[in-house]
Amino acid sequence: MKKFINNRNFLLGMLVFLLNYSCTEPLELAPISSIGANSFWQSEQDATGGVIGMYNQFRNLAARSLFYMGEARSEVMGHGIQNADFRQKYFENDMNEGNADLDWLQAYRVINYANLVLENVPEISFPNEDKKNDLLAQAYTMRAFVYFVLAKTWGDIPLVTEPVEGYDAQTTFQERVAVSAVFDLIKSDLDEAINLFPTNEFPSGRAMWSKPAANALKGDVYLWTGKTMGGGEADFTTALSALNDAKSANLSLLDDYSRIFDFDNKGNQEIIFAVHFSDFESSNNMYSDMYINALDIRDTYDQQTLETIGTPGGFNWWAPSATMRNQFTEEDSRKSASFLEIYSNEEENTFITSIVLKGNGYSEGGTRRFLDDIVIYRYAELLLLIAEAKNALGQDPSPEINLVRSRAYGDDFPMYEFTNGSQSENDEAILQERLFELAFEGKRWWDLVRFNAAFDKVPSLQGKAGQNHLLLWPISLETISLNSKITQNPGYEQ
Repeated sequence: MKKFINNRNFLLGMLVFLLNYSCTEPLELAPISSIGANSFWQSEQDATGGVIGMYNQFRNLAARSLFYMGEARSEVMGHGIQNADFRQKYFENDMNEGNADLDWLQAYRVINYANLVLENVPEISFPNEDKKNDLLAQAYTMRAFVYFVLAKTWGDIPLVTEPVEGYDAQTTFQERVAVSAVFDLIKSDLDEAINLFPTNEFPSGRAMWSKPAANALKGDVYLWTGKTMGGGEADFTTALSALNDAKSANLSLLDDYSRIFDFDNKGNQEIIFAVHFSDFESSNNMYSDMYINALDIRDTYDQQTLETIGTPGGFNWWAPSATMRNQFTEEDSRKSASFLEIYSNEEENTFITSIVLKGNGYSEGGTRRFLDDIVIYRYAELLLLIAEAKNALGQDPSPEINLVRSRAYGDDFPMYEFTNGSQSENDEAILQERLFELAFEGKRWWDLVRFNAAFDKVPSLQGKAGQNHLLLWPISLETISLNSKITQNPGYEQ
């Protein structure tokens, strides 16, 4: 018996190793045949280990890439003190197939492990069937979310629904399929997940997919297809229904906006789903690229600025742009909780840079650790998604918008209370409210695309209306060179 337990522990260790091992090819889906169904996927413990591995891979994707894809190309970010380096081409929107360095490798690794769970877990006997269904529901939701990200970023993409356990060309090298087919799978996966989740409750820490999170994602998906793919009223109706189902869960707005993101307040009642970061489990996430290093602290900064910075850390590779910062009013409590403008306290009070305070982690032993959870969905966004769906259906979005504004403006709320206007006026107000509420949470670029506003609001895209290929990303030359079936997005060919 002891030998059997040791063998199983070895197999579990091997799985975790493979789940965390880094591949080198953009569509290389690492084989796992050495610990396939006959040797590993035998028990509830194995299934749980496989799902945990899926989340480990997702954390690698979320650490930076989700922000690059979801916000970096918007008007939110600009130059910091350091050289913006590869990030500059994002906010200046001058990417091409030659300088495209973001690929879909890690996303497909997450998908592959979701596929492994979906193929193998149904054959495992569980003492409690609800636990099995919950694990399967999480895998379906994860696959739906990652494909949603890929489809919004690149459009047509390879569609892989079975685990790749070898290197034969038929399974490893896939052609791109129409984005409509990808969304068919996304919607099907979400329906499967929502039917499988045994309860409408959140797991401890709210760092795993749940039924409310799946419904929030479903609403997000149907708003996207309703607005960008011609889904119209039918999709908006489905979105609103799913979002209202999510709203029925144990959710509320925190009184203090700044406390949503604090390291010591993870899994709070506003969180619907977040990616868990913790010491000894992961390295600093994207927020370390938006703070300020000790070498850049000057004795000309005033005391309040120094106290707000606290322990320096990371680097100011890029920073909140003036275009974004100047849209906030002083009465909005989200301003001081989201970013800090730094000036040199000299005669001319020279502007130096700005830093992101949301996600700034914690200090320990004179070191700042950027390990706040990355929030995927939270209640305030859910309210704004409901407002968006209601407005698309000709309904009054005021209640949801005003719930968000009431917290943001406090005693000054009467000055900013929202009043229902025309559909286009409401859409503009909702889009603007999402900027204030969700800045630096990886949402803005996709919001601009969904609201058809990218060419109006992003300075580097103004004057380029009609060049719609710029709404997608180029596929890296490395990706194309490694898979002859992959073709470049139109408009990016050299």
